[in-house]
Amino acid sequence: MTDLDMGRFQSVLQVFDESCAKYADHRAFTCMGKTITYRDLEEKSRYFAAYLQNHTDLKPGDRIAIQLPNTLMFPIAVFGALRAGMIVVNTNPLYSEREMEHQFNDSGARAIVVLANMAHSVERVLPHTQLKHIIVTELGDMHSGFKRVLINSVVKYVKKMVPSYHLPHAVSFRKALHLGKKGHWLPTEHKLDDIAILQYTGGTTGVAKGAMLTHRNLVANMLQARAVINQVLDEGGETVVAPLPMYHIYTFTVNCMVMMELGNHSLLITNPRDLPAFVKELQKNDFTGFVGLNTLFVAMCNREDFRALDFSRLKLTISGGMSLTTAAAERWKEVTGCAIAEGYGLTETSPVATFNPPNGIQLGSIGKPVPGTEIKVINEAGESLPIGESGELCIRGPQVMKGYWQRPEETAQCISEDGWFRTGDVAVIQEDGYARIVDRKKDMINVSGFNVYPNEIEDVIAAHPDVLEVAAVGVEDEKSGEAVKVFIVSRNSELSVKEVRDWCKERLTAYKVPKMVEFRDELPKTNVGKILRRQLRDEEKQAS
Repeated sequence: MTDLDMGRFQSVLQVFDESCAKYADHRAFTCMGKTITYRDLEEKSRYFAAYLQNHTDLKPGDRIAIQLPNTLMFPIAVFGALRAGMIVVNTNPLYSEREMEHQFNDSGARAIVVLANMAHSVERVLPHTQLKHIIVTELGDMHSGFKRVLINSVVKYVKKMVPSYHLPHAVSFRKALHLGKKGHWLPTEHKLDDIAILQYTGGTTGVAKGAMLTHRNLVANMLQARAVINQVLDEGGETVVAPLPMYHIYTFTVNCMVMMELGNHSLLITNPRDLPAFVKELQKNDFTGFVGLNTLFVAMCNREDFRALDFSRLKLTISGGMSLTTAAAERWKEVTGCAIAEGYGLTETSPVATFNPPNGIQLGSIGKPVPGTEIKVINEAGESLPIGESGELCIRGPQVMKGYWQRPEETAQCISEDGWFRTGDVAVIQEDGYARIVDRKKDMINVSGFNVYPNEIEDVIAAHPDVLEVAAVGVEDEKSGEAVKVFIVSRNSELSVKEVRDWCKERLTAYKVPKMVEFRDELPKTNVGKILRRQLRDEEKQAS
């Protein structure tokens, strides 16, 4: 473990203020052909903070949901909210209404910034939440004049991506900035142990929980990740591609914290599934860094137009969110000439805990602990195991969350009194300090880097009147790493796969919807009646 100097910054906002002053004229973020500088980011986030302070009844400590994909509005809204003293609740724009309602109510969010494309869902859940202030933005809002009108019109009328909604008391994001520009922003005080972000994550119960990430957590993880990344990337002159969503803590830490502190430029990709448009963005920009995950690396390398790009300036590729396969890593290096540095972490660790040093990458490993971090493996009795033996991976460091929002019992179950966080993953620590994950969390399914918990899917399907029993497991999938498969015992022999998937589509985010459905007469169980998911997984492996 290397010591970490935490004395330099007192909050996330000190990092923000210093970077905006030092790198004022440098590019901060680019999206859909529009670039904002650090000066622009400081100015517009100050306007948004002033709006929240002067035109709403929100107080420091209140929660505000930010439900945006990768757009220029995201960093403006997030840093504006933090500058007004709010706690940011990062919210997946792809959430179903059921998931939104749970997160808004659990966090007690009183305000939301939402893309117009998702506003119809907010309208429907609004009566069942504490949301009072609705701020709606459109994809082209940071562009000027004709281009803004063109983008927003095409999205709404040509592509028909904005379902109609009725939110009469909502304020447009542009109006909020205009009103804030006329108002006075009063800086708020932040302590390192104050909560900055509620970052929601699944749990073994299947209920999404809010990880309380403090200013200390985020600043510490920024410094930890910076210590490794800065071995390759310089200050003030790099362009790092950000195709993964910034509402995910992985990209938030890398692009909204580390790259900002270094004064570097993030190229935001709003829809990475549109691979032709993604590649066109890369053609227009000389990028030196790339943040991705296994499925994206595979998809890109399969494209001829991607392989034809100029990779001469690419210095660093980071992988996280899901396991990196050797085949994907070797193919990426063959195509780009740049090796992939894999890291490991969880929402609860802000997220980076271990990372492969760019000058010492070991494929198949999750690297070494980042500075200021300790790792160990334990047996079922909680006893530390020697080097080379496999056990549950535990992490201790300043990036470990404060706890789960309003869930002290669940916090106590995973964080010991002396600060060790139990990950639920089984790992081996090598003699050279590198670690390897040798088994998955017992039941969690990892779909393209997103955690999917079987209980949540089972609860939704079990509510169907024709379902008697259900079990959900993860099965290998070429595109997404893993896919969801459910096994159902039905009361009705007429129940179809399509009916089950349609039922799920109405109630779950797309990546949680089962890709495969199998009907059975009975499910394997223990002698006390608990369904044996592991047996089902093993059967699938043998069948493949």
